[in-house]
Amino acid sequence: MDTGTHIAMGVAISGLALADTVVATEPATMSAVFAGIMVGSLIPDIDTVLKLRNNAVYLRNHRGITHSVPAVMLWPLLISILLTFIIPGAIFLHVWAWTFLAVFTHVFVDIFNSYGTQALRPFSQTWVAIGVINTFDPIIFGLHVIAITAWIVGTEPVVTMSTLYIVIFLYYLLRFAVKRAVKHAVKKTIPNAKEIFIAPTMNFFQWRIAATTDVNHYVGRAYGRSITLYDRFDRETMPMSPQVEAALKDQNMQAFVSFSPLYRWSISEVDDIYEVRLIDLRYRSKGYYPFVAVAHVNEDLEVVNSYTGWIFSEEKLRKKLNFAPNN
Repeated sequence: MDTGTHIAMGVAISGLALADTVVATEPATMSAVFAGIMVGSLIPDIDTVLKLRNNAVYLRNHRGITHSVPAVMLWPLLISILLTFIIPGAIFLHVWAWTFLAVFTHVFVDIFNSYGTQALRPFSQTWVAIGVINTFDPIIFGLHVIAITAWIVGTEPVVTMSTLYIVIFLYYLLRFAVKRAVKHAVKKTIPNAKEIFIAPTMNFFQWRIAATTDVNHYVGRAYGRSITLYDRFDRETMPMSPQVEAALKDQNMQAFVSFSPLYRWSISEVDDIYEVRLIDLRYRSKGYYPFVAVAHVNEDLEVVNSYTGWIFSEEKLRKKLNFAPNN
């Protein structure tokens, strides 16, 4: 989920924590628990700082080890030890328990996005991405805002937040049902589809779709059970050459391949520079495919520049690559 929703969830869990009589009656423990919940609600995303290095490192590691089983166990322990040291009188067990819930909730809700997490590490490196909730879901965020506002104006916090999460649980069930209906509609539209990717958007009824058959890739949108196909691409094996092999060894290209299960390729040559481009088909936006990986290889089989990430125009991509072909 996005940072704003994780913060809102932290506030909501703080309301639930008042069901714990020790938290509700011991000021030091309450302060430590509230602090632990808020830090725990955000700490798994500390790997966002990897963007400061480069997109390749970020793609390979974001929602990886920081969302893993060991991390879910370690974050609450470290946070609770620190808080009980800083806040004398805070009871460690209660601080740890509620901080653990906050960390676990963060990782748990992230698996329902199309991006997913490596929540099963170290037992599996597989990305767990259920894809029923958009990274920012306005309904979930809005429900949290309503519940938090109700708490501020005087409603009983435990009842308010318990009701909130019962409603959200039912909302998740509804999203699963809608996605199942969309998948059925895609199968009817593309009966020979081998792989189907369905991703939510901020619009409740609208979903991104991409499907692969033995010979084609299809890209479109679903609105309810109505399927609109925008693009169809021939499914072809990438021709191997020394230039292509050199490009695919680049860290940006490898990061893209490790993240994207559905993409097409293009190879071109401009001014003695070979361009190898990989284009993710899952995120078509306004006729453009913004998530790409590009590598430029010279005649000496050296990667002279490369990039992976989100780019919404060819001009910006060229600037990122610092590449301007001669006329």
